[in-house]
Parts: sequence; C-alpha cells; structure tokens
Amino acid sequence: MILRNVIAIILLLIVYPGSAVAGEAAAAIDYGRPLYGRIDPGLLATGYSGKETLVYDVSWTGGIKIGELHLQVNALDGKTDEYEIRAEVTTKNGAIHLIYPIEDLHVTKVRGPHRLPYHYEIWQKEGYKYRAHRVIEYDQERGKIRYTKNNKIEGLFQVEGETNNEFSSFFNSRLMDFAIGSRFIVPTFADKKRVEVVVNAVTRKHFEKTLLGPVTAVEIMPIMNFKGLYEKKGDTVIWYTDDECRVPVQINSKIIIGSLTAELVAYDNPACSRYAGIAKKSKSKSGSLSESKTHTEVQKIR
Repeated sequence: MILRNVIAIILLLIVYPGSAVAGEAAAAIDYGRPLYGRIDPGLLATGYSGKETLVYDVSWTGGIKIGELHLQVNALDGKTDEYEIRAEVTTKNGAIHLIYPIEDLHVTKVRGPHRLPYHYEIWQKEGYKYRAHRVIEYDQERGKIRYTKNNKIEGLFQVEGETNNEFSSFFNSRLMDFAIGSRFIVPTFADKKRVEVVVNAVTRKHFEKTLLGPVTAVEIMPIMNFKGLYEKKGDTVIWYTDDECRVPVQINSKIIIGSLTAELVAYDNPACSRYAGIAKKSKSKSGSLSESKTHTEVQKIR
C-alpha cells in the first residue's frame, strides 16, 4: 500500500543525492569513506527530553491526505538514560481508510549514551484481516538479536558492532553533525542484517510557512539499500530545522506516480523553548498521540 511505502521512507530515510535548492547551492559531497556518526551531547537534552511529541499528515500529490504518523519520545519511569520511542501509523482521517485501514503501533526502547535499542515491539493491524505481533530484542554488548513473530521464534542473528533499528536511527541521526557537504554512517539492523546507512547533509533551505513559523532547515539525504519492515520505493528528502531542536518539519518522497509529503502538524517539546506554545496552537488541527496505550487498546491493535 502507498501509505506503508511512505511511512517506511520517512522512518528509514531512504534518499538519493539531490540537487541544489533556491537560496543556497548544494555543497559538494565528500564521497570518501565516511566515519560513524556520533550523537552531539549538547543536543541530547532537547532530542531526548523525554516529553517530545510530533504529528504528521501524510498526503499524496495535490494535497490528498492518506494518513497520519504520530511519534513520541518518553522517558521510562524509574530508569536512568532509558527512553521509549512510540510510533503510531494510521489511515484514520485519510482518504483510503475505508478501503484499507491501517493501525500499526511501534514501541522501541533505547538506553545508554548512544541511545541504542534493546527492545522493539510492533503490533500490526492492516486491512480487514492482517494482524501481527513482532518482538525484536537486542543484546548490544554481545551482538545478538532475537526476532519473534506471533510468539514464534523467527530468527537469531549475530552482528558485528552496535546497531540501531529504524526508529532509533531516525531520532539519533538528527542529533549528529550536520556540516553541509559532510557524510556519516548510522548502522541499522534491517532485512536480517546490520546495514551501514550513509547520511548526507546536502544544503540549507528557508521555509517561509511551517507549523513552527519561518525556519531555516538542513536537507538530509541518507542512502539505504534495504527493505525493512515495509516495502518502499522512490526518492526522499528530509528537512530538519537548523537549530538545537532539530525538528523534522517536512519529508517529500517521489513515487512512480506523483509524490508523497509528510508535513508536521503538531509539535510539543518542553525542552525546546524556541518553539514553545506550538502544541497548543496545533492540537485542534490534529490530535497528538497519548503518552501510553492501555492494555485494552494494545489488545485491539493486536
């Protein structure tokens, strides 16, 4: 389905080397062997405040809304340096909901200075019949990964070196150095192997109208050659605000027919004073994902 494709593109950051944009020419990319990206400690307090919420409307060419993506980063109670990345993929309020409804819930738990995953759980409710419950457990120290689907072991994997999943890769890469023209690697476990994703910081662009108001954003184009949980095709560009908050304000993806755009419609992060008050202004437009689902709600998604 189209929505599954675009959500995968957004979360896995599948992109290609892009062209210059108005206002500033794209910097020449250094195609030598890139280094592993490292999180800037100065950005951790904002990027992992433990109370961040982002909501996106996903639309097809012409502004036809097909779904929503709700993201949260929550601090785990009673834990030090441990967080939960919650993501809800839904077709509610979209044009295709009655034809092919999707209600997927992804929960990734990360910890440590590099915010690496140790537990990833997915509840998939797609169409009128498909249901799945997946669990992936990461032993970062020993490089062991255990994958189960519907309570059945589907695979035991050995990897060399630390690794992210799709969600920790998305949130961690935005906290790395965005020097224009530079590249860095974000290792990600997908397609049953550890993949070294190369991320390019291409150029800056000014957006006059966004949920956050006028902003200057950095165009980021990672290159990835794996499928991940969802099928995906097309070329994608992601724009992060060029400030300490690193808010992804827009994602655009070319597909076979037209293009898909994910636009930020709600944002809340108490640690980002620069955009204080945005959540209150936007909640009436698109509700935010609650901090936690009850057991009953999770059972429904299963």
